[in-house]
Amino acid sequence: MNEQLQNKEGSAFDSFSSAQSDLRQGYADGALGVLASGSVWLVAALVSFFISSQTAIWTLFFGGMLIHPLGLLLAKLIGVSGSHSKQNPLGKLAMEGTIFMLMCIPLALLLSLQNHTWFFQGMLLIIGGRYVTFSTLYGIKTYWVLGGLLGVAAIILFYLRVSSGFSALMGALVEIGFSIFLFRAYKEKQLK
Repeated sequence: MNEQLQNKEGSAFDSFSSAQSDLRQGYADGALGVLASGSVWLVAALVSFFISSQTAIWTLFFGGMLIHPLGLLLAKLIGVSGSHSKQNPLGKLAMEGTIFMLMCIPLALLLSLQNHTWFFQGMLLIIGGRYVTFSTLYGIKTYWVLGGLLGVAAIILFYLRVSSGFSALMGALVEIGFSIFLFRAYKEKQLK
């Protein structure tokens, strides 16, 4: 794709890959957002184990609102900008994907009215689907694996009737593990 990508102000990126590179540089390949998300899942799992699955649902729901700010804070702490160019046309796709994800969350909340555990499994599917779009945003195929693994985990957890706490813990472990992998890959690229 050698044609220029333009936004409505007429500014351009010289290629699709340069728009992806801008996002990779601004957000450390997305690793810090994945770490923030995994941390929220971990807190929800602990709440489910030690308090209640209902409280854990609200922990993940409201904690999810902190993922982006927490990711930005982590970025600033390690010296990454935590932003992308305003002219980057992929920024709009990132926002559209976020809006789609937010529109799906009420489905998971409705599932929780039948069974609290289904909320967490539904959210694993929703977030897994969101991560698949990151493959296009960042140009990193690892996000296909992350999204697919979360989706497959949700289905397996559902069929095995795994508890809310262990379902949330699975989300935490997968995301934190992938965040470490993504961050290490990002740091290795910076050293080249």
